Amino acid sequence: MKKIAVVFASAGLLALAACGEKPAAEANNAAAVENVVDNAANAVENAANVVENAANVVENAANATNAH
Repeated sequence: MKKIAVVFASAGLLALAACGEKPAAEANNAAAVENVVDNAANAVENAANVVENAANVVENAANATNAH
């Protein structure tokens, strides 16, 4: 009977440990998703900056052409 009690106690502790790990894993997943979203937002912002810089180059070239 003592061995069965030990087995059930061990199983119970393992179940509690597993339950305790799930929120941490979900929090890590949420943080990972947030990082992906942040990275995507940064990529969009960088692309917008590239477009803006290209527009400035074109405008500067046009101004240089008109100045002569």
